[in-house]
Amino acid sequence: MNLLTMEHVTKAYTDRVLLDDVAFGINENEKIGVIGINGMGKSTLLKIVAGVEEYDSGKLSMGNTVKICYLPQTPVFGEEETVLQAAVRGIISDTDQWTMEAEAKSMLNQHGFSDYEEKMSHMSGGQKKRVALVNALLTPADILVLDEPTNHLDNAMSEWLEEYLIRFRGAILMVTHDRYFLDRVANRIVEVDHGNLYNYPGSYSEFVKLKEERQNMALATQRKRKSLLRTELEWLSRGARARSTKQKAHIDRIKAMQEMKDIQEERRVAMDSVASRMGNKTIEVSGLCKSYGDKKLIDNYEYIFLKNDRIGIIGPNGCGKSTLLKMIYGNVEPDAGTIEIGQTIRMGYFSQENEEMDGKMRVIDYVKEVGEYIQTSDGRITASQMLENFLFDGAMQWSPIEKLSGGERRRLFLLRVLMSSPNVLILDEPTNDLDIQTLTILEDYLDRFDGIIIIVSHDRYFLDRTVNRIFSFEGNGVIRQFEGGYSDYLIRKELESPESGNVSASLKAQNASSGKDNSESDENENNSANSQDAWKRREKKLKFSFKEQREFDTIDEEIEVLEQKIADLDSEMMKSATNSVKLGELMVKKDETEKALEEKMDRWVYLNDLNERILNGE
Repeated sequence: MNLLTMEHVTKAYTDRVLLDDVAFGINENEKIGVIGINGMGKSTLLKIVAGVEEYDSGKLSMGNTVKICYLPQTPVFGEEETVLQAAVRGIISDTDQWTMEAEAKSMLNQHGFSDYEEKMSHMSGGQKKRVALVNALLTPADILVLDEPTNHLDNAMSEWLEEYLIRFRGAILMVTHDRYFLDRVANRIVEVDHGNLYNYPGSYSEFVKLKEERQNMALATQRKRKSLLRTELEWLSRGARARSTKQKAHIDRIKAMQEMKDIQEERRVAMDSVASRMGNKTIEVSGLCKSYGDKKLIDNYEYIFLKNDRIGIIGPNGCGKSTLLKMIYGNVEPDAGTIEIGQTIRMGYFSQENEEMDGKMRVIDYVKEVGEYIQTSDGRITASQMLENFLFDGAMQWSPIEKLSGGERRRLFLLRVLMSSPNVLILDEPTNDLDIQTLTILEDYLDRFDGIIIIVSHDRYFLDRTVNRIFSFEGNGVIRQFEGGYSDYLIRKELESPESGNVSASLKAQNASSGKDNSESDENENNSANSQDAWKRREKKLKFSFKEQREFDTIDEEIEVLEQKIADLDSEMMKSATNSVKLGELMVKKDETEKALEEKMDRWVYLNDLNERILNGE
């Protein structure tokens, strides 16, 4: 059943047309993910659907009984409003106040709130967003309109929200950059692109395939039109007899083809590594401690960062992740311990919230404060050219910053950080408010970045794509190290979890002392475990992580290279049999190569075994 319909809707801001005569509809139980480059009109589409913003022309219709609940990107609360009042705002009636408040308190607990009387004015931006999310999820609605619901949620809460929305009995319209989230929740993708809306059935993975097919078909049609136009223009140049009605119609068709606009090929954020040279000494952390009151965040932490380290830092909100980054950068002093920074280290810090920007300053002047030129692998380019690469065209470069959207300001801030030519990149929640296209190119840039990368992120896809080591905040100041990406971390944690038998034995002992029946305890324990973990097991099929897939595709060639290197070393050893010094050097090289080949072969066995299990649908 159709819940909402938009017809011929147009919306523009001064000279920027965000929606150009578009049609759009939402059907019952649809879960729609909206994507597109920042500034293209994603949030505007959501606001029009939610009724909080007017459109310039067109028609929007929906049933009289259809209820819409809207979660804005930046929610606003009253100065004296408490956490509980904000959570139940607009949904409390005389008959259900006690029940609703109980539900609100339960959900607030899950989101990390225990003091329900705390004033919202004391909350951070992320905390306000989580309270607003609780309010949206508790509000009865036929259509949930969510603008960036996963921002400021840790990994566990993102997974919880996924499951909640999958079970939600209603339609969902949401903007999010979280690609794993879109893959699990969305059953339709809508792309906002240069004033148009493009619909793709299925999840994000299916969208990627279908979009490529659409673009290829559109480009093929354009090539055919241009070829036909050339032929028609040749006919016209020979001298058409304009008195014939048919000839006039023919000439009119040619004019119509000439007036058709070419397809705007997708512009991409072009990034290139501009890192400064790094010496032997990097960043050495020793005996680091940090607490706030009775809360211990970091306890006796030690680590020496290696060149080209790719570190992902995870943990629940408020555990100290951002504090660790700020201590490394020098914004926060540790309680104890030392952080030694090498003389050649040059840090670029992309903070969770944009630095203070002067809204009156022009975009190009903001970038030029860092430098008029930067050096890339392709040579020296100007600040204006770099802005073009970051999708800031000539007109936008001379506009004041206050006219940019939130996502465009994040992109501008990222450009400023990268233009400083750092060799250590510190990224605190870089995926917040950046569109998927920018994230994709940022991931490619990080692949080529010649330096150390330290990332705090709740975006599981981004972590899988960019890091090879995880630092996990485990509570009470403990930070554990795990090799691999986020998916590898999950596998390791699952393997470390207590066996069901041990849990049962522990519960039996507790229940025996309290007089409870053991069989009843077993049943309760099993039901509890099933209710908490069944959703994770139900829909998660075995598959390669991004890095595993890339490794599987190239490992055969890498093994061949190592085998050939050993053969070449054997040949050189035969020729150098009389030179003991040279022979000793070659033997060391051969031992190292054989060790590398052995490790690579072990990895080959693992990847091929995993591939067979995937093909068998395990």
